[in-house]
Amino acid sequence: MTLEFTKMQGLGNDFVVVEGPADLTPEQVAWLCDRRFGVGADGLLVLTPGETVVMDYRNADGSPAEMCGNGLRCAARYAYDAGWVEGPEFVVETPVGPRRVVVGEGEIEVELGPIRVTGDAEQAGYRLRLVDVGNPHAVAFVDDPDAVDIGKAGPEVQAAFPGGVNVEFVRVEPDSLTMRVWERGVGETLACGTGMAAVVAAAGMTDGRRVPVRVPGGVGAVTIRDGIAWLAGPADYSFTGSVAGR
Repeated sequence: MTLEFTKMQGLGNDFVVVEGPADLTPEQVAWLCDRRFGVGADGLLVLTPGETVVMDYRNADGSPAEMCGNGLRCAARYAYDAGWVEGPEFVVETPVGPRRVVVGEGEIEVELGPIRVTGDAEQAGYRLRLVDVGNPHAVAFVDDPDAVDIGKAGPEVQAAFPGGVNVEFVRVEPDSLTMRVWERGVGETLACGTGMAAVVAAAGMTDGRRVPVRVPGGVGAVTIRDGIAWLAGPADYSFTGSVAGR
């Protein structure tokens, strides 16, 4: 396999980006995302131009994922810069349906879609609020996310849910939120776009206000309008290259 790729990141959530169509096995995806033997990333984006830009996302372990908010922002910037679209506002087709995106000067805002709080649970000593953002999340409210042993608590919570779940540990502040996340198929990441939306919904900040969300990789913003979540923040290039391997 010889593959041309671009490395991108949004708030430290990083991706190997390849142009489609591309038929990669889970083992090839996992190798590309391996930080010691491959390129290294939290996941792989396959972006295919056409009448509508198509985004396919795979986790670092090669498993498919329904949605990736930071990946969608990177996809939007890549497609716009590549000249695949006519203007800064367009639609990207994702595994959970079409999503609107707006490419601005300093930030990119993307539609994550309908967001719902689906219930509550208790696992591993944490009271959890369950949120559906097209993919599943379990949100734990804590006094200090940095004090959580996330490498222990994240897998313990995740294991209680068939098919896995993204687990957020969040502190609520007057006008903002601070969180860490354990992503299924990846582990701890510096940011998770759908997780940022999930914690805003779990905190009840769904009245259309723009809510800053601090993650280890920086600060993004979530707005929930009429039950639809939007995520805003940067999307940047790291480097380009080619890889020959499995």
